[in-house]
Amino acid sequence: MTISDQLEILKSLAVVDAALSGLLAELEAEGGALTAKKTQLEGLEAKVQRSEQSIAEMEHTRNELMLELRQMSVQVSKSREKLSRCRTEREANAAQREVEELRKLYRDREVEIEKINALVDAARAEMDVTVKERDELRGELGASEGAVQTRLSELQAKTAQHQAEKDTLVKGVKPQIFRRYEMIRKRRGSAVSAAIASSCTECHIALPPMLNQQIQQAQEMIQCPSCNRILYYQEASSTPPEGSTADSQPT
Repeated sequence: MTISDQLEILKSLAVVDAALSGLLAELEAEGGALTAKKTQLEGLEAKVQRSEQSIAEMEHTRNELMLELRQMSVQVSKSREKLSRCRTEREANAAQREVEELRKLYRDREVEIEKINALVDAARAEMDVTVKERDELRGELGASEGAVQTRLSELQAKTAQHQAEKDTLVKGVKPQIFRRYEMIRKRRGSAVSAAIASSCTECHIALPPMLNQQIQQAQEMIQCPSCNRILYYQEASSTPPEGSTADSQPT
């Protein structure tokens, strides 16, 4: 197989690789966006669960404090009765201290309950915001996930088709030439470039006359001295090759 034949295969490979690159980028973007939304939804679900658990724990603590309040109220009543039955000043002072201590504990429990009520209200308000956000995202996913999955399947099918085309083309390329092609493609994004009017169409460097002549003769693989892409000759009047992309910046 001549160098010209190898160059023709490399040109076809370049077109297929450009298509593959676009498909893989779209697959990554579409799949990444869907995965990000699902991850976000899972995070919101977990946040709602944590809020529910936290509220339940606070309400449990509040209920226990309220039970203590009822028990203290009974104890205060008993202490007052005890105070009314005291016969000595010593007994009265002791009973009065007991009543005062119970009243202080009662007030402390009331303050704790008020704090918990405020925390519960704040937690419920925050959870309502999270629930709304979760429900909106869940609805958005429900409406779009089917279409996105269909698009992903289409992209995967096209990617597999182009990969099969590439595999077939690669069989016609000498291993050492394909290795060189792949090395350049991974570094540059594209590995071949048309030489038109003594210029590399990718990096736009002017090619020396002798080098341009060697490219036309196609007796060996010639690489651009600037961007290192594999060069093939093309008449100036010809349409630029499909999939050719110029460097964004001069090399």
